[in-house]
Amino acid sequence: MLDKTLSTASQLCPFNLPQGAEVSVVFCDDENIQVLNRSFRDEDKPTNVLSFASNDHVELESWSPLLGDVILAQETIEREAKAQDKTFTDHMTHLLVHGFLHLVGYDHMNDEDAEDMENMERKILAELHIADPYLEA
Repeated sequence: MLDKTLSTASQLCPFNLPQGAEVSVVFCDDENIQVLNRSFRDEDKPTNVLSFASNDHVELESWSPLLGDVILAQETIEREAKAQDKTFTDHMTHLLVHGFLHLVGYDHMNDEDAEDMENMERKILAELHIADPYLEA
């Protein structure tokens, strides 16, 4: 599922990614992601996903094939999936797509950027036959 998710995301992404582009995916627990979240985002709590891009603020033509790392917190994802009445796989896939999009330059720091990112997530997830995670329950 990871390969299919990242392959679909890279195909639908509006950028020409480097040949042989790679993403490192790490699964961890809440304790470890909290350490990372505290160290890199000054947020002393667990989160569901963190992304660390290898190509920050570099022109696309000079990107390294290693796009970066996506860290997924299994415990948080399990809790959120249950609370949102989603399968673990669907929620994890959404967060993997979200993390991937951060690696290629998407963010949600303002409303317009958030809308762009959410629309790209919807497009990728629809291709993977996963319901829109932003629909109101």
